[in-house]
Amino acid sequence: MKCPRCVQRIHRAAESCPHCGFSIDDADARFGAEELSLRCLTDSAGILNRGQRERVEEAMERISRSFPQLFVAVYTGALGEVANIRQFGFWLLNRSAFQDLPPDKPNEAGILLTIDPESKAAGFVFGYLLDAFLDEADTFECLTRAHAYWLEERYAEGVVRALAHLESVLCKRSCQARRNPEHFGRKVLPPSRIGDPVRRMRDGHRISAAKPSTPEVVK
Repeated sequence: MKCPRCVQRIHRAAESCPHCGFSIDDADARFGAEELSLRCLTDSAGILNRGQRERVEEAMERISRSFPQLFVAVYTGALGEVANIRQFGFWLLNRSAFQDLPPDKPNEAGILLTIDPESKAAGFVFGYLLDAFLDEADTFECLTRAHAYWLEERYAEGVVRALAHLESVLCKRSCQARRNPEHFGRKVLPPSRIGDPVRRMRDGHRISAAKPSTPEVVK
């Protein structure tokens, strides 16, 4: 993974960045150490109406049906002067207990899109379980597909376009992984201490019955 502060590549099991010393504790100090309970689509900025939220949720659900071992979340909000969208996204993905996910689905398998309409910034972060299947070039291309729509404040259309490209990338990686599983192999790490409180928080959430699907599995 890349450090959210200095953007140097570091091992995903590292407690802190060996280059600049950044850690989750630094993110807590900047954004808060409280436990968060959010929905996978959280429009704190109020940029989506009901119909637009439904379109975005449908695009998110398509990815979840195809790849049930991961999830997509979208957060919009005005970050103000605290905003470093890369660091904020890293913190939010690590600290949020998403209400509409089962307790046993780890945040390490999440992909989070954060949009700050005030500063006109957006960014993707993803958990380390996706390191083998996504990189920054992929997520940058997703943002590129949305950029023109966001400039016109057509936020829902931009998100849908970004997620459609994300789905196509994941499908491509899935096919590559089936052909060459050794290339995509990763050792499974023990559950992180970061994720444990999040899983405990989600234990009390009510989960709606899952819709039947024929999943396409990333291996």
